[in-house]
Amino acid sequence: MTIRSNPPGAVVYIDDQQIGTTPVSTSFTYYGTRKFRLVKSGFETLTTLQKIQPPWYQVPPLDFVSENLLGREFRDERILDFTLEPQRIVSTTELLNRANGLRNSQAQGFLVPSPSGVSLGQPGFGSPGLQAQPMPNQPFIPPTQIEPQIITLPPANAGSF
Repeated sequence: MTIRSNPPGAVVYIDDQQIGTTPVSTSFTYYGTRKFRLVKSGFETLTTLQKIQPPWYQVPPLDFVSENLLGREFRDERILDFTLEPQRIVSTTELLNRANGLRNSQAQGFLVPSPSGVSLGQPGFGSPGLQAQPMPNQPFIPPTQIEPQIITLPPANAGSF
């Protein structure tokens, strides 16, 4: 398998294993869907799932005939070309808007700002200005205080296996 990129010089990872810098060739044993990731400074990281179909001589039951009855060796060469996009500069405003949107979608229904400044749970726990709110259609269960437990472990060199 040969992996090429435009522009060349991208670091290639196949199934999260670093292969090398494009253009790069590597052998492979198994067909199926593989995860390709190309990383190059100044360009967007490209991650894609690529399905590699087996050739006709690797499809059962033809693989038995091609490997045992035909007297020749088959070689499967694959060339994969990828195009990297230049890295996009995100404005600070857009980045903050995306962060606030993510924050709001994750926190919805769990914690809401409290105008009274009541903190969650015991003193020293939680965030000032936040008050626990129940999930919609579910009863509110206040946080309980967890009693600390002391666990004594034997010395590391005590006993034998």
